[in-house]
Amino acid sequence: MNALSVAGLRVTFGTREILKGVDLDVPFGELHVLMGPNGSGKSTFCHALMGRPGYETTGSALVGGADVLSLPVHERARAGLFEGFQYPVEVPGVTLDELISEMALVGGPGVAERAAEAVRSLDAAEFLPRMVNVGLSGGEKKRSEMLQLAALAPHVAILDEIDSGLDVDAVREVAEAVEAMRGPELGVLVITHYTRILRYLTVDKVHVLMQGAIVATGGRELADRLDAGGYDVLRRELGITAEGASGGDFLAGL
Repeated sequence: MNALSVAGLRVTFGTREILKGVDLDVPFGELHVLMGPNGSGKSTFCHALMGRPGYETTGSALVGGADVLSLPVHERARAGLFEGFQYPVEVPGVTLDELISEMALVGGPGVAERAAEAVRSLDAAEFLPRMVNVGLSGGEKKRSEMLQLAALAPHVAILDEIDSGLDVDAVREVAEAVEAMRGPELGVLVITHYTRILRYLTVDKVHVLMQGAIVATGGRELADRLDAGGYDVLRRELGITAEGASGGDFLAGL
């Protein structure tokens, strides 16, 4: 069983079909990366899985074996789906300590213990009495999210551009926190434009999303190729045009 198994995912927003049949598996214990140029559908993929209103979906998305596409957002979270936001929202009036206490009430046994350990490992005690994400720097917000991830222990963590807005030191710290949480009961999908955070992560597989479909899958070397030559090089290799035509059968073998 995989942490995340997405099959034939099609997503429409209004009259526009954005995702056109995405298949993607993230096994337990592995860290996968989803890359793609602006407008390729990466954010839509994340929003659709998390249940953001306004998206019409078909296909399936299994989290630890349970199909979550028909579930409300809170039930998707209870099924074991976690999102780390590109821009974590501020929650005025609620301290992080209070949030963790609420998480412990609904998240089952072990939440408080895991949170306490994460506070120590992330050196995050100073965040507990402060309102969630209010007045925190970009790096501090991401550390706070890593604390919440560690406490909840989901089946799969989708980390949406967690390196966005961070300096070099903060990128390394967040990556180290992700690596520290890896284990046989968690699958991680990192969504990113760039390879800088990948320098600090042990990547099992890289997927490239273009024009609403996965067009290439490979190892870390695929991300390095994109970093060196850009997405245009891959487009030319695959015969993908700006209008959305593709290399046909060649893509099916990737």
